[in-house]
Amino acid sequence: MRIPSEVRDQLALRFGVLLPHLNERQQRLALAAEARLLGHGGVRAVARAAGVSETTVRKGVFELEGGEDPLPDGRVRRDGGGRKSAEELDLLLVPALLALVEPDERGDPMSPLRWTTKSLRSLAGELTRQGHAASAPTVGRLLRENGFSLQANAKTLEGAQHPDRDAQFRYINDQVKDHQADGEPVVSVDTKKKEVVGEFKNAGRQWRPAGAPVRVDVHDFPGDALGKALPYGIYDLAADTGWVNVGTDHDTATFAVESIRRWWNGQGRLDYPQATRLLITADAGGSNGYRTRAFKTELARFAAESGLAVTVCHMPPGTSKWNKVEHRLFSAITMNWHGRPLNSHEVVVQSIAATTTRTGLTVHAELDTGAYPTGVKVSDAELNAVPVTGHAFHGEWNYTVHPSPAGPAGPTGPAPGPAAVFDRGALSHPALTGMPRTALTELTKTLTADWQTLQKQDPATRRDGGERHRAPGGGRKAKLDLADRVLATVLQQNLALPPTVLAHLFAVSKDTIRHTTSEIRQLMDQHAHAPRPPAAHLNTLAGLLVHATAHGATLTTETKPAC
Repeated sequence: MRIPSEVRDQLALRFGVLLPHLNERQQRLALAAEARLLGHGGVRAVARAAGVSETTVRKGVFELEGGEDPLPDGRVRRDGGGRKSAEELDLLLVPALLALVEPDERGDPMSPLRWTTKSLRSLAGELTRQGHAASAPTVGRLLRENGFSLQANAKTLEGAQHPDRDAQFRYINDQVKDHQADGEPVVSVDTKKKEVVGEFKNAGRQWRPAGAPVRVDVHDFPGDALGKALPYGIYDLAADTGWVNVGTDHDTATFAVESIRRWWNGQGRLDYPQATRLLITADAGGSNGYRTRAFKTELARFAAESGLAVTVCHMPPGTSKWNKVEHRLFSAITMNWHGRPLNSHEVVVQSIAATTTRTGLTVHAELDTGAYPTGVKVSDAELNAVPVTGHAFHGEWNYTVHPSPAGPAGPTGPAPGPAAVFDRGALSHPALTGMPRTALTELTKTLTADWQTLQKQDPATRRDGGERHRAPGGGRKAKLDLADRVLATVLQQNLALPPTVLAHLFAVSKDTIRHTTSEIRQLMDQHAHAPRPPAAHLNTLAGLLVHATAHGATLTTETKPAC
Protein backbone atom coordinates (compact mmCIF):
# COMPACT_ATOMS: atom_id res chain seq x y z
CA MET A 1 0.00 0.00 0.00
CA ARG A 2 1.42 3.30 -1.06
CA ILE A 3 1.27 6.03 1.54
CA PRO A 4 0.26 9.43 0.10
CA SER A 5 2.87 12.17 0.27
CA GLU A 6 0.47 14.40 2.20
CA VAL A 7 0.33 11.80 4.99
CA ARG A 8 4.14 11.49 5.06
CA ASP A 9 4.44 15.30 5.33
CA GLN A 10 1.99 15.35 8.24
CA LEU A 11 3.93 12.55 9.97
CA ALA A 12 7.23 14.41 9.57
CA LEU A 13 5.67 17.56 11.02
CA ARG A 14 4.14 15.68 13.92
CA PHE A 15 7.35 13.78 14.70
CA GLY A 16 9.43 16.97 14.57
CA VAL A 17 7.27 18.48 17.31
CA LEU A 18 6.73 15.41 19.49
CA LEU A 19 9.85 13.22 19.40
CA PRO A 20 12.33 15.70 21.02
CA HIS A 21 10.27 15.53 24.21
CA LEU A 22 10.30 11.71 24.46
CA ASN A 23 12.99 9.34 25.61
CA GLU A 24 14.36 6.55 23.47
CA ARG A 25 11.74 3.91 24.37
CA GLN A 26 8.82 6.34 24.17
CA GLN A 27 9.93 7.38 20.69
CA ARG A 28 9.93 3.75 19.52
CA LEU A 29 6.41 3.18 20.87
CA ALA A 30 5.07 6.41 19.32
CA LEU A 31 6.54 5.48 15.92
CA ALA A 32 5.13 1.95 16.26
CA ALA A 33 1.63 3.28 16.98
CA GLU A 34 1.67 5.42 13.81
CA ALA A 35 2.98 2.52 11.75
CA ARG A 36 0.19 0.20 12.92
CA LEU A 37 -2.45 2.79 12.04
CA LEU A 38 -1.11 3.11 8.50
CA GLY A 39 -1.13 -0.66 7.92
CA HIS A 40 0.97 -2.22 5.17
CA GLY A 41 3.93 0.01 4.27
CA GLY A 42 3.50 1.99 7.46
CA VAL A 43 6.89 0.94 8.93
CA ARG A 44 8.81 2.28 5.95
CA ALA A 45 6.75 5.47 5.71
CA VAL A 46 7.14 6.24 9.45
CA ALA A 47 10.88 5.46 9.37
CA ARG A 48 11.43 7.90 6.47
CA ALA A 49 9.25 10.59 8.00
CA ALA A 50 11.01 10.35 11.39
CA GLY A 51 14.50 9.93 9.96
CA VAL A 52 15.19 6.62 11.76
CA SER A 53 15.92 3.11 10.66
CA GLU A 54 13.12 0.67 9.88
CA THR A 55 14.63 -1.70 12.45
CA THR A 56 13.92 0.85 15.20
CA VAL A 57 10.26 1.12 14.15
CA ARG A 58 9.86 -2.67 13.92
CA LYS A 59 11.38 -3.04 17.39
CA GLY A 60 8.79 -0.59 18.70
CA VAL A 61 6.03 -2.55 17.01
CA PHE A 62 7.20 -5.77 18.67
CA GLU A 63 7.34 -4.02 22.07
CA LEU A 64 3.85 -2.56 21.55
CA GLU A 65 2.29 -5.78 20.40
CA GLY A 66 4.02 -7.80 23.06
CA GLY A 67 2.57 -5.61 25.82
CA GLU A 68 5.89 -5.38 27.71
CA ASP A 69 5.76 -3.66 31.07
CA PRO A 70 7.74 -0.43 31.55
CA LEU A 71 11.32 -0.94 32.74
CA PRO A 72 11.93 -0.36 36.49
CA ASP A 73 13.29 2.93 37.88
CA GLY A 74 12.34 4.76 34.71
CA ARG A 75 15.05 3.02 32.69
CA VAL A 76 15.00 3.41 28.90
CA ARG A 77 17.20 0.42 28.09
CA ARG A 78 17.50 -2.99 29.62
CA ASP A 79 20.63 -3.83 31.59
CA GLY A 80 23.55 -4.11 29.26
CA GLY A 81 21.96 -2.03 26.57
CA GLY A 82 23.77 0.70 24.69
CA ARG A 83 27.45 1.14 23.91
CA LYS A 84 30.11 0.01 26.32
CA SER A 85 31.72 2.83 28.31
CA ALA A 86 35.27 3.86 27.47
CA GLU A 87 36.62 2.51 30.77
CA GLU A 88 34.97 -0.86 30.10
CA LEU A 89 36.51 -1.08 26.65
CA ASP A 90 39.93 0.01 27.97
CA LEU A 91 40.60 -1.24 31.49
CA LEU A 92 43.86 0.77 31.70
CA LEU A 93 42.20 4.08 30.83
CA VAL A 94 41.35 5.18 34.40
CA PRO A 95 44.77 4.26 35.88
CA ALA A 96 46.47 6.14 33.05
CA LEU A 97 44.28 9.19 33.68
CA LEU A 98 44.87 9.18 37.45
CA ALA A 99 48.60 8.91 36.88
CA LEU A 100 48.44 12.20 34.97
CA VAL A 101 46.50 14.16 37.57
CA GLU A 102 47.58 12.74 40.93
CA PRO A 103 49.43 15.29 43.11
CA ASP A 104 52.63 13.23 43.33
CA GLU A 105 52.97 13.55 39.52
CA ARG A 106 53.57 9.91 38.74
CA GLY A 107 53.69 8.70 35.16
CA ASP A 108 55.89 9.58 32.24
CA PRO A 109 58.36 12.31 33.43
CA MET A 110 59.05 13.26 29.81
CA SER A 111 55.42 13.91 29.00
CA PRO A 112 54.84 17.48 27.74
CA LEU A 113 51.70 17.57 29.88
CA ARG A 114 53.88 17.68 33.05
CA TRP A 115 54.58 21.38 32.56
CA THR A 116 51.31 22.50 30.94
CA THR A 117 47.79 23.26 32.10
CA LYS A 118 45.92 20.06 32.79
CA SER A 119 42.72 20.93 30.96
CA LEU A 120 40.27 18.23 29.86
CA ARG A 121 41.38 18.64 26.26
CA SER A 122 45.06 18.36 27.20
CA LEU A 123 44.42 15.27 29.29
CA ALA A 124 42.40 13.65 26.50
CA GLY A 125 45.19 14.39 24.00
CA GLU A 126 47.85 12.90 26.28
CA LEU A 127 45.77 9.78 26.88
CA THR A 128 45.31 9.36 23.14
CA ARG A 129 49.07 9.74 22.68
CA GLN A 130 49.56 6.91 25.16
CA GLY A 131 47.09 4.70 23.25
CA HIS A 132 43.98 5.24 25.40
CA ALA A 133 41.36 6.85 23.18
CA ALA A 134 39.14 9.24 25.18
CA SER A 135 37.31 12.48 24.51
CA ALA A 136 37.37 15.58 26.72
CA PRO A 137 33.80 14.96 28.04
CA THR A 138 34.76 11.37 28.90
CA VAL A 139 37.83 12.60 30.80
CA GLY A 140 35.67 15.06 32.72
CA ARG A 141 33.18 12.35 33.66
CA LEU A 142 35.92 9.97 34.81
CA LEU A 143 37.57 12.66 36.95
CA ARG A 144 34.31 13.53 38.68
CA GLU A 145 33.56 9.85 39.31
CA ASN A 146 36.98 9.49 40.95
CA GLY A 147 36.54 12.42 43.33
CA PHE A 148 38.30 15.16 41.38
CA SER A 149 37.10 18.72 40.87
CA LEU A 150 38.53 22.03 39.71
CA GLN A 151 40.73 23.40 42.52
CA ALA A 152 42.52 26.72 42.96
CA ASN A 153 45.67 27.21 45.03
CA ALA A 154 45.01 27.46 48.79
CA LYS A 155 47.24 29.87 50.71
CA THR A 156 47.66 27.86 53.90
CA LEU A 157 51.37 26.98 54.17
CA GLU A 158 53.23 29.31 56.54
CA GLY A 159 56.07 27.22 57.85
CA ALA A 160 56.37 24.60 60.55
CA GLN A 161 53.96 24.75 63.47
CA HIS A 162 55.62 25.82 66.72
CA PRO A 163 54.95 23.40 69.61
CA ASP A 164 53.77 26.30 71.83
CA ARG A 165 51.52 27.85 69.18
CA ASP A 166 48.24 27.11 70.94
CA ALA A 167 49.67 28.03 74.34
CA GLN A 168 50.76 31.40 72.92
CA PHE A 169 47.26 32.05 71.60
CA ARG A 170 45.85 31.30 75.05
CA TYR A 171 48.41 33.61 76.62
CA ILE A 172 47.48 36.42 74.23
CA ASN A 173 43.82 35.86 75.03
CA ASP A 174 44.53 36.10 78.76
CA GLN A 175 46.49 39.32 78.26
CA VAL A 176 43.66 40.82 76.21
CA LYS A 177 41.08 39.95 78.87
CA ASP A 178 43.29 41.36 81.62
CA HIS A 179 43.80 44.70 79.86
CA GLN A 180 40.18 45.05 78.76
CA ALA A 181 38.93 44.25 82.26
CA ASP A 182 40.93 47.24 83.54
CA GLY A 183 39.68 49.49 80.74
CA GLU A 184 43.11 49.58 79.08
CA PRO A 185 43.44 49.83 75.28
CA VAL A 186 44.14 46.70 73.21
CA VAL A 187 45.10 47.08 69.55
CA SER A 188 46.11 44.76 66.73
CA VAL A 189 48.67 46.16 64.29
CA ASP A 190 50.21 45.23 60.95
CA THR A 191 51.15 46.61 57.54
CA LYS A 192 48.74 45.91 54.69
CA LYS A 193 50.09 44.81 51.32
CA LYS A 194 51.96 47.56 49.52
CA GLU A 195 49.85 49.18 46.82
CA VAL A 196 51.28 50.72 43.64
CA VAL A 197 49.67 54.09 42.89
CA GLY A 198 48.70 54.76 39.26
CA GLU A 199 46.26 53.91 36.49
CA PHE A 200 46.57 50.18 37.18
CA LYS A 201 43.97 47.44 37.33
CA ASN A 202 42.62 46.70 40.80
CA ALA A 203 41.06 43.29 41.36
CA GLY A 204 37.28 43.10 41.69
CA ARG A 205 34.24 44.53 39.89
CA GLN A 206 31.86 47.45 40.42
CA TRP A 207 28.47 48.31 38.95
CA ARG A 208 28.84 50.73 36.04
CA PRO A 209 26.87 51.57 32.88
CA ALA A 210 26.98 48.68 30.44
CA GLY A 211 29.93 48.89 28.07
CA ALA A 212 31.66 51.63 30.06
CA PRO A 213 34.36 50.02 32.25
CA VAL A 214 37.02 52.10 33.94
CA ARG A 215 39.97 52.11 31.55
CA VAL A 216 43.41 51.42 33.02
CA ASP A 217 46.90 50.82 31.67
CA VAL A 218 47.52 47.59 29.80
CA HIS A 219 50.79 46.98 31.70
CA ASP A 220 51.48 47.28 35.43
CA PHE A 221 55.09 48.37 35.17
CA PRO A 222 56.41 49.77 38.50
CA GLY A 223 58.30 52.42 36.57
CA ASP A 224 54.99 53.91 35.43
CA ALA A 225 53.70 54.22 39.01
CA LEU A 226 53.09 57.58 40.64
CA GLY A 227 54.36 56.24 43.94
CA LYS A 228 53.51 53.58 46.47
CA ALA A 229 51.16 53.37 49.42
CA LEU A 230 51.99 51.50 52.64
CA PRO A 231 48.84 51.29 54.81
CA TYR A 232 49.79 50.54 58.43
CA GLY A 233 46.68 49.61 60.39
CA ILE A 234 45.87 49.89 64.09
CA TYR A 235 42.65 48.10 65.00
CA ASP A 236 41.03 48.75 68.39
CA LEU A 237 39.45 45.45 69.44
CA ALA A 238 37.03 46.88 71.99
CA ALA A 239 35.84 49.94 70.06
CA ASP A 240 35.80 48.24 66.63
CA THR A 241 37.60 51.19 65.09
CA GLY A 242 40.54 51.36 62.75
CA TRP A 243 43.29 53.91 62.23
CA VAL A 244 45.38 53.61 59.07
CA ASN A 245 48.58 55.56 58.50
CA VAL A 246 49.35 55.52 54.77
CA GLY A 247 53.09 55.84 54.27
CA THR A 248 54.86 56.67 51.02
CA ASP A 249 58.47 55.66 51.80
CA HIS A 250 59.50 52.36 53.45
CA ASP A 251 57.88 49.91 55.85
CA THR A 252 60.37 50.15 58.73
CA ALA A 253 60.14 49.79 62.49
CA THR A 254 60.28 53.57 62.82
CA PHE A 255 57.28 53.87 60.48
CA ALA A 256 55.40 51.21 62.45
CA VAL A 257 55.87 52.94 65.80
CA GLU A 258 55.16 56.37 64.27
CA SER A 259 51.83 54.97 63.07
CA ILE A 260 51.05 53.77 66.60
CA ARG A 261 52.09 57.18 67.97
CA ARG A 262 49.75 58.97 65.55
CA TRP A 263 46.88 56.71 66.55
CA TRP A 264 47.50 57.35 70.24
CA ASN A 265 47.83 61.13 69.90
CA GLY A 266 44.90 61.40 67.49
CA GLN A 267 42.40 58.95 68.96
CA GLY A 268 43.74 56.58 71.59
CA ARG A 269 44.33 59.02 74.42
CA LEU A 270 40.90 60.57 73.81
CA ASP A 271 39.16 57.20 74.00
CA TYR A 272 41.25 56.05 77.00
CA PRO A 273 42.11 59.15 79.06
CA GLN A 274 42.90 57.10 82.20
CA ALA A 275 45.06 54.52 80.46
CA THR A 276 48.37 53.50 82.01
CA ARG A 277 48.98 50.41 79.87
CA LEU A 278 48.70 49.52 76.20
CA LEU A 279 48.58 46.00 74.75
CA ILE A 280 49.72 45.50 71.16
CA THR A 281 49.26 42.22 69.28
CA ALA A 282 51.50 41.93 66.23
CA ASP A 283 52.94 39.43 63.78
CA ALA A 284 56.18 37.62 64.52
CA GLY A 285 58.03 39.19 61.58
CA GLY A 286 58.19 42.31 59.46
CA SER A 287 58.70 45.86 60.67
CA ASN A 288 57.04 45.01 64.00
CA GLY A 289 58.66 41.59 64.45
CA TYR A 290 59.95 40.29 67.76
CA ARG A 291 63.53 40.07 66.43
CA THR A 292 63.57 43.69 65.23
CA ARG A 293 65.79 45.74 67.54
CA ALA A 294 64.59 49.05 66.14
CA PHE A 295 60.99 48.18 67.01
CA LYS A 296 61.90 47.92 70.71
CA THR A 297 64.00 51.10 70.74
CA GLU A 298 61.26 53.08 68.99
CA LEU A 299 58.65 51.68 71.37
CA ALA A 300 60.81 52.86 74.28
CA ARG A 301 60.68 56.42 72.93
CA PHE A 302 56.92 56.17 72.49
CA ALA A 303 56.47 54.76 76.00
CA ALA A 304 58.54 57.61 77.46
CA GLU A 305 56.46 60.18 75.56
CA SER A 306 53.05 58.70 76.39
CA GLY A 307 53.80 57.43 79.89
CA LEU A 308 52.29 54.05 78.95
CA ALA A 309 53.68 50.65 79.80
CA VAL A 310 53.52 49.06 76.35
CA THR A 311 53.06 45.29 76.34
CA VAL A 312 53.62 43.50 73.03
CA CYS A 313 52.40 39.97 72.33
CA HIS A 314 53.53 38.53 69.00
CA MET A 315 51.64 35.89 67.08
CA PRO A 316 53.52 32.59 66.90
CA PRO A 317 55.60 32.16 63.73
CA GLY A 318 53.48 31.05 60.79
CA THR A 319 50.15 32.41 62.09
CA SER A 320 50.06 35.94 60.67
CA LYS A 321 46.57 35.45 59.20
CA TRP A 322 45.17 35.04 62.71
CA ASN A 323 45.97 38.64 63.59
CA LYS A 324 42.70 40.51 64.20
CA VAL A 325 43.68 43.48 62.03
CA GLU A 326 43.83 41.18 59.00
CA HIS A 327 40.21 40.04 58.95
CA ARG A 328 38.57 42.82 60.95
CA LEU A 329 40.11 45.81 59.14
CA PHE A 330 42.19 44.96 56.07
CA SER A 331 39.62 42.61 54.55
CA ALA A 332 36.95 45.34 54.81
CA ILE A 333 39.29 47.86 53.14
CA THR A 334 40.01 45.48 50.28
CA MET A 335 36.29 44.87 49.72
CA ASN A 336 35.58 48.62 49.78
CA TRP A 337 38.04 49.60 47.05
CA HIS A 338 37.86 46.50 44.85
CA GLY A 339 37.49 47.32 41.17
CA ARG A 340 38.61 50.93 41.74
CA PRO A 341 42.01 51.99 40.30
CA LEU A 342 44.20 53.53 43.02
CA ASN A 343 45.42 56.34 40.81
CA SER A 344 46.43 58.76 43.59
CA HIS A 345 47.28 58.80 47.27
CA GLU A 346 44.09 60.75 47.88
CA VAL A 347 42.04 57.90 46.39
CA VAL A 348 43.84 55.45 48.69
CA VAL A 349 43.25 57.56 51.82
CA GLN A 350 39.63 58.42 51.01
CA SER A 351 38.77 54.83 50.09
CA ILE A 352 40.18 53.58 53.38
CA ALA A 353 38.42 56.31 55.39
CA ALA A 354 35.07 55.44 53.75
CA THR A 355 35.30 51.79 54.84
CA THR A 356 32.46 50.60 57.06
CA THR A 357 30.80 47.31 57.94
CA ARG A 358 27.32 46.30 59.07
CA THR A 359 28.77 45.54 62.51
CA GLY A 360 29.76 49.18 63.01
CA LEU A 361 33.40 49.45 61.95
CA THR A 362 34.66 52.99 61.36
CA VAL A 363 38.08 53.85 59.98
CA HIS A 364 40.25 56.96 60.09
CA ALA A 365 43.01 57.31 57.49
CA GLU A 366 45.69 59.91 56.88
CA LEU A 367 48.71 60.32 54.62
CA ASP A 368 52.23 60.13 56.04
CA THR A 369 54.82 61.60 53.66
CA GLY A 370 57.70 61.25 56.13
CA ALA A 371 61.01 59.60 55.23
CA TYR A 372 61.78 56.26 56.87
CA PRO A 373 65.16 55.07 55.59
CA THR A 374 66.14 51.43 55.73
CA GLY A 375 69.38 49.96 57.03
CA VAL A 376 69.38 51.81 60.37
CA LYS A 377 71.50 49.87 62.88
CA VAL A 378 70.78 49.62 66.61
CA SER A 379 73.89 49.06 68.73
CA ASP A 380 74.13 46.91 71.85
CA ALA A 381 74.38 50.08 73.94
CA GLU A 382 71.15 51.48 72.48
CA LEU A 383 69.33 48.20 72.97
CA ASN A 384 70.60 47.89 76.56
CA ALA A 385 69.09 51.29 77.31
CA VAL A 386 65.59 50.01 76.45
CA PRO A 387 63.59 49.31 79.65
CA VAL A 388 62.04 46.10 78.34
CA THR A 389 61.19 43.08 80.46
CA GLY A 390 60.26 39.77 78.91
CA HIS A 391 57.41 37.79 80.40
CA ALA A 392 58.03 34.43 82.03
CA PHE A 393 56.25 32.66 79.16
CA HIS A 394 58.22 33.06 75.94
CA GLY A 395 59.76 36.38 76.82
CA GLU A 396 60.98 36.76 73.25
CA TRP A 397 57.32 36.92 72.08
CA ASN A 398 55.78 38.63 75.11
CA TYR A 399 57.44 41.63 76.71
CA THR A 400 56.67 45.01 78.26
CA VAL A 401 58.45 48.25 77.42
CA HIS A 402 58.28 50.59 80.43
CA PRO A 403 57.94 54.36 80.25
CA SER A 404 61.41 54.96 81.77
CA PRO A 405 64.29 52.85 83.07
CA ALA A 406 65.08 52.60 86.75
CA GLY A 407 68.59 53.89 86.20
CA PRO A 408 71.19 54.68 83.54
CA ALA A 409 72.03 51.90 81.15
CA GLY A 410 75.60 52.86 80.40
CA PRO A 411 77.91 51.04 77.98
CA THR A 412 77.70 47.33 77.24
CA GLY A 413 81.15 46.33 78.36
CA PRO A 414 84.24 47.51 80.17
CA ALA A 415 86.06 50.52 78.82
CA PRO A 416 89.55 51.80 79.54
CA GLY A 417 89.81 53.54 82.91
CA PRO A 418 87.39 53.16 85.80
CA ALA A 419 84.49 50.79 85.15
CA ALA A 420 81.11 50.58 86.88
CA VAL A 421 80.74 47.23 88.69
CA PHE A 422 77.41 46.24 90.16
CA ASP A 423 77.36 45.26 93.82
CA ARG A 424 77.39 41.47 94.12
CA GLY A 425 75.18 41.54 97.21
CA ALA A 426 72.46 43.33 95.26
CA LEU A 427 72.81 40.98 92.28
CA SER A 428 72.38 37.95 94.55
CA HIS A 429 68.93 39.10 95.67
CA PRO A 430 66.53 36.10 95.64
CA ALA A 431 64.18 37.98 93.28
CA LEU A 432 66.97 37.96 90.68
CA THR A 433 68.62 34.57 91.28
CA GLY A 434 65.45 32.62 92.05
CA MET A 435 67.02 31.02 95.14
CA PRO A 436 67.87 32.09 98.71
CA ARG A 437 71.33 33.49 99.29
CA THR A 438 72.19 30.48 101.47
CA ALA A 439 71.31 28.12 98.61
CA LEU A 440 73.49 30.16 96.26
CA THR A 441 76.39 29.89 98.73
CA GLU A 442 75.91 26.13 99.09
CA LEU A 443 75.90 25.72 95.32
CA THR A 444 79.20 27.58 95.10
CA LYS A 445 80.75 25.35 97.78
CA THR A 446 79.52 22.24 95.98
CA LEU A 447 81.24 23.25 92.77
CA THR A 448 84.48 24.47 94.38
CA ALA A 449 86.49 21.24 94.28
CA ASP A 450 85.64 20.39 90.68
CA TRP A 451 86.23 23.96 89.56
CA GLN A 452 89.66 24.10 91.22
CA THR A 453 90.60 20.84 89.52
CA LEU A 454 89.47 22.29 86.22
CA GLN A 455 91.52 25.45 86.71
CA LYS A 456 94.72 23.46 87.27
CA GLN A 457 94.43 22.13 83.74
CA ASP A 458 95.98 24.02 80.87
CA PRO A 459 93.41 25.02 78.18
CA ALA A 460 95.23 22.80 75.66
CA THR A 461 95.10 19.90 78.11
CA ARG A 462 91.36 20.36 78.52
CA ARG A 463 90.90 20.07 74.77
CA ASP A 464 93.18 17.21 73.80
CA GLY A 465 94.32 15.62 77.08
CA GLY A 466 98.03 16.31 76.37
CA GLU A 467 100.72 17.53 78.73
CA ARG A 468 100.63 20.96 80.36
CA HIS A 469 102.44 23.79 78.57
CA ARG A 470 102.53 26.12 81.60
CA ALA A 471 103.49 25.79 85.21
CA PRO A 472 100.65 25.85 87.73
CA GLY A 473 99.68 29.48 88.43
CA GLY A 474 101.08 30.73 85.12
CA GLY A 475 99.19 32.99 82.69
CA ARG A 476 96.76 35.82 83.34
CA LYS A 477 94.69 35.80 86.49
CA ALA A 478 90.99 35.09 86.12
CA LYS A 479 88.80 38.20 86.03
CA LEU A 480 86.01 36.47 87.95
CA ASP A 481 86.24 34.23 90.98
CA LEU A 482 84.04 31.16 91.37
CA ALA A 483 81.34 33.02 93.33
CA ASP A 484 81.03 35.59 90.52
CA ARG A 485 80.91 32.85 87.90
CA VAL A 486 78.17 30.94 89.67
CA LEU A 487 76.20 34.15 90.23
CA ALA A 488 76.46 35.12 86.55
CA THR A 489 75.31 31.67 85.44
CA VAL A 490 72.37 31.60 87.87
CA LEU A 491 71.29 35.07 86.76
CA GLN A 492 71.42 33.96 83.15
CA GLN A 493 69.32 30.87 83.85
CA ASN A 494 66.69 32.61 85.98
CA LEU A 495 66.30 35.83 83.95
CA ALA A 496 67.48 34.71 80.49
CA LEU A 497 69.97 37.57 80.45
CA PRO A 498 72.05 37.84 77.26
CA PRO A 499 75.88 38.01 77.44
CA THR A 500 75.86 41.75 76.66
CA VAL A 501 73.97 42.54 79.88
CA LEU A 502 75.99 40.15 82.04
CA ALA A 503 79.18 41.59 80.59
CA HIS A 504 78.15 45.03 81.81
CA LEU A 505 77.11 43.77 85.24
CA PHE A 506 80.46 42.11 85.88
CA ALA A 507 82.66 44.55 83.88
CA VAL A 508 84.09 41.88 81.60
CA SER A 509 83.82 41.05 77.91
CA LYS A 510 81.01 39.10 76.29
CA ASP A 511 83.44 36.32 75.39
CA THR A 512 84.42 35.97 79.04
CA ILE A 513 80.76 35.64 80.00
CA ARG A 514 80.13 33.02 77.31
CA HIS A 515 83.12 30.95 78.45
CA THR A 516 82.27 31.34 82.14
CA THR A 517 78.60 30.37 81.91
CA SER A 518 79.37 27.39 79.65
CA GLU A 519 81.96 26.13 82.14
CA ILE A 520 79.71 26.51 85.20
CA ARG A 521 76.72 24.89 83.45
CA GLN A 522 78.83 21.82 82.76
CA LEU A 523 79.79 21.60 86.43
CA MET A 524 76.15 22.03 87.44
CA ASP A 525 75.15 19.19 85.14
CA GLN A 526 77.76 16.94 86.76
CA HIS A 527 76.14 17.60 90.14
CA ALA A 528 72.59 17.14 88.76
CA HIS A 529 71.65 20.74 89.44
CA ALA A 530 68.66 21.32 87.17
CA PRO A 531 67.63 24.99 86.85
CA ARG A 532 63.99 26.00 86.96
CA PRO A 533 62.33 27.64 83.95
CA PRO A 534 63.22 31.36 83.66
CA ALA A 535 61.15 33.65 85.85
CA ALA A 536 61.47 36.37 83.18
CA HIS A 537 63.22 37.14 79.92
CA LEU A 538 65.20 40.35 80.38
CA ASN A 539 66.94 41.34 77.18
CA THR A 540 68.40 44.67 78.29
CA LEU A 541 70.17 46.24 81.24
CA ALA A 542 67.44 48.83 81.62
CA GLY A 543 64.84 46.07 81.72
CA LEU A 544 66.82 44.36 84.48
CA LEU A 545 66.83 47.57 86.50
CA VAL A 546 63.07 47.89 86.11
CA HIS A 547 62.53 44.26 87.10
CA ALA A 548 64.83 44.58 90.13
CA THR A 549 63.13 47.74 91.38
CA ALA A 550 59.68 46.17 90.97
CA HIS A 551 60.79 43.24 93.17
CA GLY A 552 62.44 45.31 95.89
CA ALA A 553 66.05 44.81 94.78
CA THR A 554 68.13 47.97 94.48
CA LEU A 555 71.11 47.55 92.17
CA THR A 556 74.01 49.79 93.10
CA THR A 557 77.35 50.25 91.41
CA GLU A 558 80.87 50.89 92.58
CA THR A 559 83.89 52.04 90.60
CA LYS A 560 87.02 49.94 90.29
CA PRO A 561 89.96 49.99 87.90
CA ALA A 562 89.34 48.13 84.67
CA CYS A 563 91.10 44.82 84.23
